Amino acid sequence: METTFGPDMCVPCGDGLVNIRVGAIIIRDGKALMVKSVFGDYCYSVGGRIKFGETAEQAVVREVFEETGCTLSVDRLGYVSEVYFINDNPKAFGKPVYELALYFYMRVPEDFELASDHIGDGVERFQWVAANDPITLYPAFIREAIKDPKPYVIFDTRDDRR
Repeated sequence: METTFGPDMCVPCGDGLVNIRVGAIIIRDGKALMVKSVFGDYCYSVGGRIKFGETAEQAVVREVFEETGCTLSVDRLGYVSEVYFINDNPKAFGKPVYELALYFYMRVPEDFELASDHIGDGVERFQWVAANDPITLYPAFIREAIKDPKPYVIFDTRDDRR
């Protein structure tokens, strides 16, 4: 039975937005699968917004499938992230965003292969990133997740509005 969920959990709040997101930590051969931004010189985690009515675990499995074409299962929750930042997406450019995100380590089978090297229409591309690669990563803790994944949940908070 297919379940239909509501809209993305991203809502206006004053002059900004409140965003509830999930991220996938997909590690293979000492590298994390990231998405290269079309808006700047950085990469961000595979994932997206939770839809109203679904759990965070359902959302991360759905987002991974939508973006990679692969069905991965959740291993465990790794990070809870609370961050403020200024949006660089043209749809809401310059708006402050408060984001609460849950990042899950995913189980990556030995035969894991991406369905494509890009997402959807090809504007966004995947990039395997090592912990010491000289590119900005969002969230920054992905470097630590690659180098030294902890067996417990880490709470990360930052303010990137500057």
